Amino acid sequence: MKKYHLKKSLHVFKYALKLYRKKKKKLPESVQGEIAKTLNQLQEKILEKERSEADHLAKKAERLLSLHLKKSAFERGRDFTIGLALALLVAVAIRTMWFELYEIPTGSMRPTLEEKDRLVVSKTTFGINIPLKRGHLYFKRDLVLRNGTVIFTGAKMDIHDVNTVYFSLFPGKKQFVKRLIGKPGDVLYFYGGQIFGIDEQGNDISKELNPEFLSKIDHIPYIRFNGKMEMSPKPTIGVHAATTIRQMNIPVARLSLTTTHKPVGELFHPLEIDDDYYDLWGFEDYGIARLLTKEQVKACTDLPQTQIKEAPLYMEIIHHPSAKHPKIYKDHMGGLKPVVGTTSSVIPLTETHLKTLMDNLYTARFIVKDGKASRYGSPIKAGQDCKICPELKGVPDGTYEFYYGKGYQVHFGGILKELPKDHPLCTFNLERIQLLYNLGIEFMNHYAPHTKDQYLLPSRYVYYRNGDLYAMGAPLMTEKDPTLIRFIHEEYLRQANDGFHIPFDDPGPPLLDNGEIDKSLIQQYGITVPKKKYMVLGDNHAMSSDSRDFGFVDQKNLRGAPSFIFWPVGNRLGPLNQVDYPFFNSPRFAVWCLALIGFGTYSIFHRRRNKLPQKID
Repeated sequence: MKKYHLKKSLHVFKYALKLYRKKKKKLPESVQGEIAKTLNQLQEKILEKERSEADHLAKKAERLLSLHLKKSAFERGRDFTIGLALALLVAVAIRTMWFELYEIPTGSMRPTLEEKDRLVVSKTTFGINIPLKRGHLYFKRDLVLRNGTVIFTGAKMDIHDVNTVYFSLFPGKKQFVKRLIGKPGDVLYFYGGQIFGIDEQGNDISKELNPEFLSKIDHIPYIRFNGKMEMSPKPTIGVHAATTIRQMNIPVARLSLTTTHKPVGELFHPLEIDDDYYDLWGFEDYGIARLLTKEQVKACTDLPQTQIKEAPLYMEIIHHPSAKHPKIYKDHMGGLKPVVGTTSSVIPLTETHLKTLMDNLYTARFIVKDGKASRYGSPIKAGQDCKICPELKGVPDGTYEFYYGKGYQVHFGGILKELPKDHPLCTFNLERIQLLYNLGIEFMNHYAPHTKDQYLLPSRYVYYRNGDLYAMGAPLMTEKDPTLIRFIHEEYLRQANDGFHIPFDDPGPPLLDNGEIDKSLIQQYGITVPKKKYMVLGDNHAMSSDSRDFGFVDQKNLRGAPSFIFWPVGNRLGPLNQVDYPFFNSPRFAVWCLALIGFGTYSIFHRRRNKLPQKID
């Protein structure tokens, strides 16, 4: 039998002494004497560092344990339950009040955070949380900073699929990570992928909202034109009589059908009677875009054929969603419902424009299998049998993504490797750029161009910034581009011939002639963040369900902020791309002091209890 090290003998001694003290009174005196004598001798040899003698006595003590001090099944179950409860209690306290390790499940915060990234999250960034409950024992609002990332719980929020299980035992609510944009009292307005705003004191906070280190992150004011739709119960004839549209989870418009199935709409306060839905928060500067072939332009748009110029591909821009001029949509069940009306504009693209799109291309993370592609994490799986997965013939099986025009293959643990320029996925041709642009977020053929007034549109947004037309966060055409100049001219000609057509032109930033922010415009058309609420947005607007969907986040739901990325290795390892939170603050100091007091007290008690020599009898 292998000889015990002194450390092992010491462990046997401590364990035997603990059991002996618990069961001493139930043992016969003769047994008490034998066990006490053995333990005294074992302690003496351990102190003298006599390994051989300690080994002999430790094994003798183990035999005595098995004969006289063996735990019953009840005692083992009781000790296990108490130990597990204490461990869970400590784990819950640490995870809710101190820090937590967090894994990113989706791409809503790309490129700042990507799927499978692992973070250390501080729970003391803003205050001291109440364990297992919304709210705080202490909260300091000044510690919440615009353009910092935050962790919040989905408890009591209008979020789909928010339930989860912690430690495989306890039901709870999922936590989410987003970028905090607006604080209570802020009034915000979207323009050019940026956000302009004033705080509750009326101060211009636009520079704070658009820092240089986030210049590649653009913000879009809506996810879908129709936002969240609350439909009335369906009548027997299959017509929804009324639909309430929510943006930022706020009711903003009501659409309905008359008895003759004519759609009508109205706006809710505070928009004025002469305003329309596209006046909200800067909507008029943004459009949803898809790439079309010439034949698709003829079939899927209202552009007069005489205005269709020869081009490799065309960009259709759907814009100016209108509640005053709604339209009827027939769903897959044949039911009719009113939706917002839109305007369609078509701009021809040159090969240079298409290469610009390719140079700035970003996609969702996606999986290729058997020449078919599906979005990473989607229940729809790529493969030969997938009928709605787009085809990527010639691309080897694997997991891929694009960002800033570069293609990457995703390896184990989320480690990225840049693809060579001659990789089949990076090949530039009309078919490839059209597919990756139109379907590069959803990776479902339902979003490919099929019909005019198509309800499902790709999550690709375009907007103007200071006269330039932007796509995928970068200039596609400058204001001096002949194609853009001709497009805008023809837009106004179409309006002259068709009063319902609204030109897609740059409305300009919300600034006065002297360059200062136009506070009256912001206050009239901007969105106000309510008291004790916060606006949060995902850095990847195309894939993020954020405040545009579930609304503002209650102060009680804020739980902390990510500190740094510790996996995977690479150039993103370390602190996040965010505003710098102060390292020293009062809640962090208080929690660290409590933790040090707790661990210090336990350490002192444990040392005193286990320090040799111990009095046995």
